[in-house]
Amino acid sequence: MQVSELLEYVSDKRLRSIGEKVLKGERLSFDDAVYMFYSNELTFIGALAEYVNRKKNGMFAYFIVNRQINPTNICVYQCSFCAFGVVKSDPRAYEMSLEEILKKVEETYAQGGREIHMVGGLPPHWKVEDYIRLVREIKKAFPKITIKAWTAVEIHHMSKISGRSYEDILKELIDAGLEVLPGGGAEIFSERVRKIIAPYKANAEEYLEVHRTAHKLGIPTNATMLYGHIETYEERVEHMLKLRELQDETGGFQVFIPLAYWPEGTRLGGKRTSSVDDLKTIAISRLFLDNFNHIKAYWITLGEKIAQIALNFGADDLDGTIEEEKIVHSAGTKSAYGHSKEKLIKLIRDAQKIPVERDTFYRPVSIYSS
Repeated sequence: MQVSELLEYVSDKRLRSIGEKVLKGERLSFDDAVYMFYSNELTFIGALAEYVNRKKNGMFAYFIVNRQINPTNICVYQCSFCAFGVVKSDPRAYEMSLEEILKKVEETYAQGGREIHMVGGLPPHWKVEDYIRLVREIKKAFPKITIKAWTAVEIHHMSKISGRSYEDILKELIDAGLEVLPGGGAEIFSERVRKIIAPYKANAEEYLEVHRTAHKLGIPTNATMLYGHIETYEERVEHMLKLRELQDETGGFQVFIPLAYWPEGTRLGGKRTSSVDDLKTIAISRLFLDNFNHIKAYWITLGEKIAQIALNFGADDLDGTIEEEKIVHSAGTKSAYGHSKEKLIKLIRDAQKIPVERDTFYRPVSIYSS
């Protein structure tokens, strides 16, 4: 059945009107997105999102052979939603040496890895040069590896402790070998929420300005949203609207990544969001963020089964092999620490999609059509 035919079975006139806008290629409004969050028509919303996704990406679903490295969990910002960051005196505190980091990169490179995704805590004793040195040493040892490192929060922190501009810091990181910024640290842009869950981190305007500056310098970036804690549906849509507006301005975002909140071990607490909410958030983000090419179903936070289903609810990317992500695992996710390339290919095929191994910039490396 075609999506246009599904409209006949939707009794909700407002939702049917939203569906008609999608089929005509018209941009959805803030109110449209909020209305869908409150709607119980998950199947219809998912079908609309998948219609949009297939127009953009066909039957392709992407993954990458990569590794996430979290150099330290020592952090000056003790955010209430985070179970990862600790003070230096905490018995759980760790700090990897350069040699340990290079060994992990070497392992990934030997397995055909193409990307290092490096983010972590913000230690009070690190200086800007420490962040730059890590990038430089990895790139020197493995020039073919793409380095995606340091969130906007980390860039803002470097600026804060050094008195230097975002642009100056980013230029030096580019010279060291940085090629992409990850999207972490966005959380929810709502000032009300940030005052509760992350009062000391870069605020929404600062996060967006780091990304704006990166885009002007030719650095593509990713964008995230942490959902399922104390935010409202309206605040989720407000968050996505700010990203859509910046993308209209710069075109520098590669992918949007909704990150499901995991409460275990956090001071904020709460409950895990439902699978229905996960799928609805993926679908609505695909419909609302019409100027983003890719929506990621991050299997680390969603779990592999929901991420697999999300590939038919508007998502087109699972992320990658990752190996040993620690940040979300600290908060209780039960997902595996890493997947093989073969496992990701099977997950995608079982979702009735065509697996595409990509590089960091969404350029196809291998298409597994059979």
